[in-house]
Amino acid sequence: MPAVAGIRPRKPPIESGARSHYCHQVIALLDYGSGNMRSVEKALRKVGADVRVTTHPDGMKDARAAVLPGVGAFDDCISAMQRQELFEGVKRFIASGRPFLGICVGYQALFEKSEEFNSCAPGLGVFAGKVVRFPERPGLKVPQIGWNQIQIAQPACPLFRSLKDGSYVYFVHSFFPKPEDQSIVATRTDYGGTFASAIWRDNVFATQFHPEKSQGVGLRLLENFVKLSGA
Repeated sequence: MPAVAGIRPRKPPIESGARSHYCHQVIALLDYGSGNMRSVEKALRKVGADVRVTTHPDGMKDARAAVLPGVGAFDDCISAMQRQELFEGVKRFIASGRPFLGICVGYQALFEKSEEFNSCAPGLGVFAGKVVRFPERPGLKVPQIGWNQIQIAQPACPLFRSLKDGSYVYFVHSFFPKPEDQSIVATRTDYGGTFASAIWRDNVFATQFHPEKSQGVGLRLLENFVKLSGA
């Protein structure tokens, strides 16, 4: 149809590349039996996410983003993910370039291995490094349970947009990852020494602390994740 004088022809909608076929608002929340899964779901919904709880990789196929929560033991997490085919599903999802968030044990699972209980289970191996226990030191209580501060190492990380350096977040853990590549460290926390309390590389984000338990700071972090996913 020829253009009418004074009226600009309507442009066709712009496709968003590989993301164009993904479900507009869905964030896949991976359920392998983790105890904090429901609280993470509730927190994501509170910040406006359309959450799909899934126990199988099929539930991730058309999702805009995915979240792997976790509490408990590293081996239990890995074994459950393997039984439910989520282990390889997570690898494929990350390779697709869509935003992925790991929380607590879901953060630890991204590394190669863990020292927890003489673990033999291989991690996802997305990042080089292993999961280690806090050192035995006088006066240091293990596990770390409660509020502690984060020092932002990568101010450009979109997960921490509008969050202040030194913000308090909630931890429950005895083990933490030691990344071989320090450039992925997004935040650091001091507890018997400095450790990587969050990481970021490309589309992969992960926190050792629990955003869903970290009140306003945690909700802002989850809101940032939802926004960057386009969900």
